[in-house]
This record gives sequence, structure tokens and C-alpha cells, in this order.
Amino acid sequence: AGAETLKRAVQLDEASRFQESLVCYQEGIDLLLQAMKATTDEAKKHRYQQKISEFTFLSDSKYHKQIRIEENATGFGYEKLFHEYLTENVSEVWVEDPYIRQLYNFLRFCEMLVKGPCKVKTIHLLTSYDEGSGRSQQMSALEEIKQSLRNYGVTLNIDFSSSIHDREIRFNNGWMIKIGRGLDYFKKPKGLFSIGYCDFDLRPCRETTVDVILTKHTKKM
Repeated sequence: AGAETLKRAVQLDEASRFQESLVCYQEGIDLLLQAMKATTDEAKKHRYQQKISEFTFLSDSKYHKQIRIEENATGFGYEKLFHEYLTENVSEVWVEDPYIRQLYNFLRFCEMLVKGPCKVKTIHLLTSYDEGSGRSQQMSALEEIKQSLRNYGVTLNIDFSSSIHDREIRFNNGWMIKIGRGLDYFKKPKGLFSIGYCDFDLRPCRETTVDVILTKHTKKM
């Protein structure tokens, strides 16, 4: 299965379909690693290791995509932005954002993960405390999201730091998405009954840049 997946990766690579090829490289390498761990045949282990090194070299640092979201642009809801990278083997997600002030946006992001097609079991959130009286409301909202996710078999781990500055989202299939404004790149709706209040694809955005990178390792918080 690993060999077939890697063969497909090479075909996609040759067709300049780099994003799809990198997903196949990642999955194929994972399958070869599993096979290498399962065998006791040293000759087979050596061959697997050679193939893993070869295909890791082919896939390493090949993909970097940048998306520019213009002021007042629409059509950039979370599903549209992330769906290409949320493959079925995604089970763990890391969100690092020092200023998640619109927790409803984080909730919508979590809803997207619950709907699939990925099989997310754990979400790690690293953020900073809200200032002043907003902290108690922040803690209450995060706890409610945590309890609600538990009903869907998803664990939310929350940590706080006063020194983080980067905004990035990582999936355990190797994809990392860095959004200049974090998850809060949407403008506030004009009213409770205005178009775009519920459907984020119709919600005007604030100008920002999105960088999509394939990394070899996930980040542990």
C-alpha cells in the first residue's frame, strides 16, 4: 500500500500537482514506517529505510502556498480555507493564537473539525488571558466549548502564555497554516439578521495573508 501511494505521489509530482503529491508522499512514508516497524527481517528494514529517506528528500520543503485575502473579500470561510488539508488521517490539531478575542470564531473552527472528514480526537489551544474583567467570560466560554467537544469524543487542551506572538494552526498530517490575523480575520456582522452572520463564506474579511506550509514534524506545546 505504501509503495502504491508513493508511486501515485511521483505521478502527481510529475504532473505539477504538488499539493496532492505531497499528501501522497506523507501518507506513503507513514505506511512504510509502519511496515518497517512491523518486520523483523533486517534486509527488509534496510530497504524500507532507503525508500523512506529517498521519498522524504523528494517531499521535504517543496510546498509553500500564500493566499492574500483582500479587505472586504468574501468566500473565505473556514471550510473553504482548510478543507484541502483536513485529510481523513488528521486526529490532532494545534492552535496557537495569542489574541483569540472572538471565541465564537474558535467555536466555528471546532465545529468544522467535528464535521470531518478528518477524525479529530484532540485539539490543543495555546493563547493568552483576556485582560481585566474579560478573563472570567473567556474562561467560562472556553470551558463550555471544552465540555461540548467532549460530547463528540474530542478533548480540548487549553494552555495560556503571556509571551507567545505567532499565530499558526498545525495538523498532525504535517500541514501548517499561518494566518496573519489568526482565526479572527472576519469583520463583525452589521446585525444579528444580516447576510454573513451565520455563513462565514458570506462574511466580509479584513485584509490578511495566509501561508500554507508542509512540515515534517508537528509542534508539541
